[in-house]
Amino acid sequence: MQQIPVPPALRLDIPTLVDGWRRLRDAEPGLRALDAAHRLGVSEGELVASRVGDGVTRLEGELPALIRELPSLGRVMALTRNAYCVHEKKGCYENIDIGGTMGIVLAEDIDLRLFLTHWRYGFAVRESTRGRTLESLQFFDGDGKAVHKVYLTDRSDRPAWRSLVHRYTAAVQSPLIDCAAVADPLPLQQADEEVAVDALRDGWRALRDPHDFFALLRKHRVTRAQALRLVGAEFATRVDDGALRRVLEGAAAGGEPLMVFVGSPGVVQIHTGPVRKVAMAGPWLNVLDDEFNLHLRADAIADSWIVRKPVPEGTVTSLELYAEDGTQIVQVFGRRKPGLPERDDWRALLATAGAAA
Repeated sequence: MQQIPVPPALRLDIPTLVDGWRRLRDAEPGLRALDAAHRLGVSEGELVASRVGDGVTRLEGELPALIRELPSLGRVMALTRNAYCVHEKKGCYENIDIGGTMGIVLAEDIDLRLFLTHWRYGFAVRESTRGRTLESLQFFDGDGKAVHKVYLTDRSDRPAWRSLVHRYTAAVQSPLIDCAAVADPLPLQQADEEVAVDALRDGWRALRDPHDFFALLRKHRVTRAQALRLVGAEFATRVDDGALRRVLEGAAAGGEPLMVFVGSPGVVQIHTGPVRKVAMAGPWLNVLDDEFNLHLRADAIADSWIVRKPVPEGTVTSLELYAEDGTQIVQVFGRRKPGLPERDDWRALLATAGAAA
């Protein structure tokens, strides 16, 4: 986390921004911070920073050390999202392993992949909403996008929380961040007609570990969504945009355990296990379980795909959703233990979603 002076030319009108935030909050108590920031013409990180001194404390210090202290908080709620989907999981941070700019959390409930170059700004936030007081740690990328949030629950260790915030409180409580565009880690993509599609298919066919997929995309200079369009029905089949709802409802009815992946710029968060309560609320498709919540803008789905990747045990199959801008909204697999073939009940569930696996 960095404490960087902001040039005067970049300074926001903080009082006007805070006043606008308060007006929106009072008029629409359930309004998400991200949506409020968009209406006010700033990033979410800038909006949170503007409230420093009014329930918000700016943090600084060694980020890996702070993350390694999260187990001291006890039971919390981990939140990772992109612009179209929110993934919330209750549990404890355990089994943390960080090396350089990457890390993992492999707790029983909280399962994360960390990309720490995107964790640039951190804040402790205390706010009231709908009659409740929420306390959280919130981390943002250099462009003000949220990468991860940690919320206290009624089973969290609040003295440990206060101690952690005290130790990492920044010496200068600036309400500003140096917000700038963050470069895409994928090299500039080629136009469809420039892609060596046969070579892409050959590389896909040669995969033995799904974790090598990003390297394949980078080698051929294609995005995920572009690769799915080009690779053909052997590996990717387009399905209608109601497929995820049918998969979730089918899993809830039949008890098939899932793996649900949602990513921000700095985190991939994974739920492994059943889903039980699936419900629509306006445009939102929701999973509303005690330990796991998912909130997805169904009206933002532009493309839904059944995706197949070879592994030593056969084939691993996923349902992947993309927004119009190419963002991967969510990725869903059947739960699979390493070294074992994919579950038949997962493949049967995908068949009901609109395509045979």
